[in-house]
Amino acid sequence: MNDQRLSVVSEIHELEELLGAIPEENVIERMSLEARLQASRELLDGLPQESEVPKARLTFRGRPVLGQHGITADFGARAVGAFSDAFATIAAGLTEGLQAMGPIPNRDRNQLLLTGTAVGSFGFEFSLPMCQETLFPDCENAREAMLKIEELFRLSAEGSDDDIAEVIAEIHPRAVKKVFEFLDLLVQQQAWCGLEFGSRSFRYENCEQLRKSSFRLRDENIQEREESCRGEFQGVLPAGRTFEFLLRDQEGLIRGKIDETAGDPDILNRRWLHTPVILTLKVMQVGQGQPRSTLMSLDDVTADDSAAL
Repeated sequence: MNDQRLSVVSEIHELEELLGAIPEENVIERMSLEARLQASRELLDGLPQESEVPKARLTFRGRPVLGQHGITADFGARAVGAFSDAFATIAAGLTEGLQAMGPIPNRDRNQLLLTGTAVGSFGFEFSLPMCQETLFPDCENAREAMLKIEELFRLSAEGSDDDIAEVIAEIHPRAVKKVFEFLDLLVQQQAWCGLEFGSRSFRYENCEQLRKSSFRLRDENIQEREESCRGEFQGVLPAGRTFEFLLRDQEGLIRGKIDETAGDPDILNRRWLHTPVILTLKVMQVGQGQPRSTLMSLDDVTADDSAAL
């Protein structure tokens, strides 16, 4: 509940308690309080209605779970902590320029609220931070972060390496590592899970399927490297932040992305189009999937003086 609604509701409750303590025959004494109560109720009715807070349901099966009855306290606490860490890191990766190391940006505002237990199997219900509160003003970002977790669960279990790489490119490898740590905890405890959020849901069939999913998200299966190449930009799409680069020393065309933090992509069209350059790219590859190239900074483009020799 936002601050204004909370203040008005509290005032209404206080006025109702005061009136309850005053006898009905004390008409004059009650008159002022009744007028204030009526005004407060009218004010509350005029305030915008709050949208329903998005909720997610995370359920577990396996060795630590006793049907719908309960879950071991140690496993439950560790699993909730690991899942919350994954959510906070993905949320930061979507908007905050998450770095490979260091504190997670704005972790305090990227906090899930544990609001109850989930039935079906045994698990927990989480409420996403409310849009109206300063804890998490970007409600769409919160929804997107939860959807990315569900997507990683599903694609790492059923999708291709290229499908997984597409998600990783959006949320940062450090965020993926947090999802891996959550799944790895379940592997260690011989458990598996399901996640429901909005119209989306995914449940692992068993511990073995979750184990394979965890394996695909581990560091060793996600390779990152820097590569330098010589050639010429054939075109840059500033709105889509994509480019095509024709290699000079070998046949081939690189299609890549320009990082959100790199600056104005149109500079590449104005300054470097069809001009020999040396390009430094970050290349990411998942398993046997296709390498994905990203230009992290416009400073990683320099003139290739050797092309004139």
